[in-house]
Amino acid sequence: MAEQKQNRPRGGGPGRMGAPVEKAKDFKGTIKKLVSYLGAYKIGVFFVMIFAMASTIFNIWGPKILSKAITELFNGLIKKYQGTGGINFEKIGGILLFMLGLYVVASLFGIVQGWIMSTISQKITYRMRKEISEKINRMPMNYFESRTTGEVLSRITNDVDTLGQSLNQSLTQLITSTFTIVGVIVMMLSISVKMTGVAILILPISLVLVLIVVKNSQKYFKTQQEYLGVINGKVEETIGGYTIVRLFNEEENSLKEFEEQNNILFKSAWKSQFLSGLMQPIMNFVGNLGYVGVAIVGGIMAYNGTITVGDIQAFIQYVRNLTQPISQLAQVSNMLQSMAAAAERVFEFLAEDEEDQTVENPVMIDKAEGMVDFDHVQFGYTPDKIVIQDFTSHVDPGQTVAIVGPTGAGKTTMVKLLMRFYDVNSGAIKIDGHDIRDFNRADLRKNIGMVLQDTWLFKGTIMDNLRYGRLDATDEEVYAAAKAAHVDHFIKTLPGGYNMELNEESSNISQGQKQLLTIARAILADKPILILDEATSSVDTRTEGLIQEAMNNLMKGRTSFVIAHRLSTIKDADKILYMQEGDIKEQGSHEELLAQNGLYAALYNSQFEELDD
Repeated sequence: MAEQKQNRPRGGGPGRMGAPVEKAKDFKGTIKKLVSYLGAYKIGVFFVMIFAMASTIFNIWGPKILSKAITELFNGLIKKYQGTGGINFEKIGGILLFMLGLYVVASLFGIVQGWIMSTISQKITYRMRKEISEKINRMPMNYFESRTTGEVLSRITNDVDTLGQSLNQSLTQLITSTFTIVGVIVMMLSISVKMTGVAILILPISLVLVLIVVKNSQKYFKTQQEYLGVINGKVEETIGGYTIVRLFNEEENSLKEFEEQNNILFKSAWKSQFLSGLMQPIMNFVGNLGYVGVAIVGGIMAYNGTITVGDIQAFIQYVRNLTQPISQLAQVSNMLQSMAAAAERVFEFLAEDEEDQTVENPVMIDKAEGMVDFDHVQFGYTPDKIVIQDFTSHVDPGQTVAIVGPTGAGKTTMVKLLMRFYDVNSGAIKIDGHDIRDFNRADLRKNIGMVLQDTWLFKGTIMDNLRYGRLDATDEEVYAAAKAAHVDHFIKTLPGGYNMELNEESSNISQGQKQLLTIARAILADKPILILDEATSSVDTRTEGLIQEAMNNLMKGRTSFVIAHRLSTIKDADKILYMQEGDIKEQGSHEELLAQNGLYAALYNSQFEELDD
């Protein structure tokens, strides 16, 4: 069972306190590229900064206004107690209404800047997903064959999502936290320099304690993230291969291995969450120390008449407001690192080498005749490992060519070269006398149809999946292609018939039925050159006979390349190429090769000996 490890979002979001984040290799360079993306929305970013600053200033102003109401109330109570006056509720009410209006305006500014920033971040993520999607269509085949599907998917899902969330939160928090700290200190200084000194002396204590907690929790968060991935991979592997697990009675071993990994995850998660949870109590403790110091100094100053009661209350509120943005700046630092790491992976993907999609003065053929020449083709996936040594063969239009040979002979590689999924190292492949490298890739592939051993169907109706081969095909043409592939009857027995919805894995139909649908799709596409790579390998013998009959009719008038292990299916081919170690060892018709009594004859006879046994 092939195993693919997929990258998944793991524990600890970008703004999580105490959680480690992957750091970018080139933080400055990545941020610079990201700023260039933001440059398209510089007007919006400007207004985000204006509204964020305005909202912060109005919020900071609030306690100062409230202090006047409290002072007025306190003085009124003193006058009432002394019998020299009373409380001026009208003045207090006016102050409170003004403060309420101030907070309403601040909230409105905050809502507007949040709306603008969310729009900008989502537009950037939309643009990145679009660029990645377009990039995928220009990427060479070897990129995807050298990486897991999950690794590529993580660029579009996990990395872009992390980037969007971090960008949305970090920019506004950076602005508001910075202005809050500066504004609060200014307001505190305007009230009392002495009490400000007491409050600021407490900050280094909180900073040291936070660093101690973060340092000790890092290793546990790292283990937690690592084993979240291990656990997810184990669950995916077990569910994906549950039939094999049961077949070999490996349930207990699988469960034991899962419990061991789950136990490590439990211990690391508990320790990391506990240490991370200490952050808030520590900040509260330090904040309370500040309140005690401010209360003592403020009480002495109030007794001496150098400060009002309202100012003491406002100052205490400012001390409380000072600790929060400091914590937020620590979160912003984490978010920026997470954002840069995610953005770097996206930019790395967008900077990958592309294959040329077009050429200067391309060959233009509406529909190829189908003559194919392999002229001393040599190819290797890497320079030191040559797969195709010296492949030469001429195929006339309309001929059926079967390619056979042992595993690793280079059969599928030749098909990939014909489709220009890879380019030859030397020699040439020609269609109608034109080197395929002189075609635009899209124009070349318009003339080639393909049915692979590994079926691919997308989530949608059967009709849509069949029409994927030719989007402008009429319903009647779809029905005709289905009948030619002997799949029409089975479709009509399904609930909904041609309008039945296939699920994401197409698991609501059998593997053989999926293969039949892909063959019908190739028939509908009606390309002059046809490639069949083990196209009948997933169907039973009776169905194979029906499909073979349909394929023989389909291949008339078309140049067809058939890769097959069942030699009984290619006896009627016009030419059979026996490949071994990247070279054509024998070629000719079925009868000619049997008469040679060589490699092909030995392979053919061995298959029928197995059948006789």
